[in-house]
Amino acid sequence: MEPTFPAENDEIDPWLAQPSPEVVDAVKNHSGDYLVLGVGGKMGTTVALMLRQALTAANRSARVVGVSRFSRPEVRAALEARGVETIACDLASPAEVAQLPPLANVFFLAGQKFGTSDSPEATWIQNTIVPSLVARHFTHSRMVVFSTGCVYPFAAVDGPGCDEAVALSCQGEYASSCVGRERVFTHFSKLNQTPTLLFRLNYACEVRYGVLVDIATRVRAGESIDLTTGLVNLIWQTDAVAIAIRSLDIAASPPTPLNVTGTTQISTRDVAVAFGQRFGHEPSFTGEQASTAWLSDASRAVDLFGPPAHSLDWMIDAVASYLERDGTVLGKPTHFETRDGKF
Repeated sequence: MEPTFPAENDEIDPWLAQPSPEVVDAVKNHSGDYLVLGVGGKMGTTVALMLRQALTAANRSARVVGVSRFSRPEVRAALEARGVETIACDLASPAEVAQLPPLANVFFLAGQKFGTSDSPEATWIQNTIVPSLVARHFTHSRMVVFSTGCVYPFAAVDGPGCDEAVALSCQGEYASSCVGRERVFTHFSKLNQTPTLLFRLNYACEVRYGVLVDIATRVRAGESIDLTTGLVNLIWQTDAVAIAIRSLDIAASPPTPLNVTGTTQISTRDVAVAFGQRFGHEPSFTGEQASTAWLSDASRAVDLFGPPAHSLDWMIDAVASYLERDGTVLGKPTHFETRDGKF
């Protein structure tokens, strides 16, 4: 299947948010409205728009409400133009969180990663205090809480990666605060019997952002690729969000953890070579592959929901085609090669 793109960049978000038949069936069987906390981020926007499109396809009437500080007003306008209600809210403010509508289904995507090295205290506020406020407010909701594979220790590159039974690890300020986020939601889920799913994602990619965009832009620019992190996990953002929506059904108390990523480990070198062939650039490399990396085993998610719909070859084609037409990227490197937990 050859990737095709909308003509205008402002149509990329609805394109990424196209629901699968399985997502349409899921929302058809849900009850209640939806609240997306952190809707202004790249993943939050896709969650809200996919819910809206799936509800339309299912011919079901329900509200989709997006919450963010909306530092970029154009994001709020674009969401509202597509039927997503919006509420401006600072989730670190107890008074403002207390005013949020206690809707039945809550997706939590708020948090901080980049900037942790310069302002670790802000990261801890966003990744632990905000979850405390949210968890205490939405005691009667069903929740999907976005987390990260960085809560695990490094795994051997010749193994399957960490599954949900592996004990969590605090590797640096960011990973430590993410473990804290999970612990806070777990505490209040047990206390209030709030059905919660801990959505351990790594790494979501799309045409404007992600590991593939990082590698592709470096190859195009003639920059070297560091092979120390020689293997990574990838999943197309559309597939990740589809799993998030469907995983509402398996939220539980105590919380259910779920690894969400692709079914295979991806070679950094092989991806760079593939982009080099596409762009006519011979990639250059530095470093030697380490024996470990942040790798997750998503076998449980595959058993529950099936494998992701988009293959690595499709994703590479999509990113390459988008860049070749000079599509706008977000300009935010993932720092996937970072190994000391400093972001």
